[in-house]
Amino acid sequence: MQLFRHFFFFLLALGLGWGPLAHAQDAASYPDKAVRIIVPYPAGGATDIIGRVLAKQLSDIWGQPVVVENKTGAGGVLGNEAVAKSPKDGYTILLGITQMVQAPSLYKKLPYDINTDFAPIGLVARSSDLFVVAAGTPAGTLKEFVDLVKKSPSQYNFGSYGAGSSSHIHGEMLNEQAKLDMVHVPYRGAAPLMQDLMGGQVNSAFVDSGSSRQHLGSDRFKVLAVSGTRRLPALPNVPTLAELGYHSFEPYGWFGVFVPSGTPDAIVNKLSQDLQRVLREPEVATRIEGLGLLIAAEDSKAFAKTIAEDQKVWAKVIKAANITLD
Repeated sequence: MQLFRHFFFFLLALGLGWGPLAHAQDAASYPDKAVRIIVPYPAGGATDIIGRVLAKQLSDIWGQPVVVENKTGAGGVLGNEAVAKSPKDGYTILLGITQMVQAPSLYKKLPYDINTDFAPIGLVARSSDLFVVAAGTPAGTLKEFVDLVKKSPSQYNFGSYGAGSSSHIHGEMLNEQAKLDMVHVPYRGAAPLMQDLMGGQVNSAFVDSGSSRQHLGSDRFKVLAVSGTRRLPALPNVPTLAELGYHSFEPYGWFGVFVPSGTPDAIVNKLSQDLQRVLREPEVATRIEGLGLLIAAEDSKAFAKTIAEDQKVWAKVIKAANITLD
């Protein structure tokens, strides 16, 4: 009996030590097959472009295919949920946006918990939202546009790149603060929103700087204001909403990488390190900054802190604007 007990505890001790060892071995060989990057928004937008830039660079580092999969719907919730419920092995990665920390204040119930179902890998970039109007709009400033809308009740709308997104929240904030009645028109991503704005199917919109960057030199829309704490280098003559007397438009949007919570720490650390390595590549920085974004490389720990701080900020903003999606 005593010999059996010694043998039992030996096996138990061996078992307890095997988990970390196995995880370390997994990280050493990770990845040894194709990796998916889930982008919860349509092809053509800034999130999709960033996802493809990262996929190429990570594939080069790992010597394995890295495939971008656009899983759209419900303002990003469907794609987020797919990653939250995927195997915890590092082979399904999420490229998420600020919507992830906004959604808990917008919905009574989500199919995941941002704080417990995801492990942050790193922050990639930050962005401003631009308030734009259709080219034919007889207004050259935000004040002129506000006056125009007030003179024509129920005749104007604003588009967003998704229900519950920063652009939706910003539109409702402008409605509330300027005493407007613009109707919200949600789109499934920034690319189709930009198409309809330039085609005149929607009067105005809040669009992210990344998705609008390639069209800034055209005459197909007008930029009247930007969110954030300072003017954009590409639009030095366009004022911030704060300069124009509006409040709470200072927080920036962001793009960040996640895996399901429970993914081995060794793989999380490897992913974080490899992501930072990619973001230090000059060609990657040039490509992302060329989208009108700011490189904001943060490792997993720094990004976790950003997430916690931003949740508090957006919760206050959403409550003040009285926005709900249920």
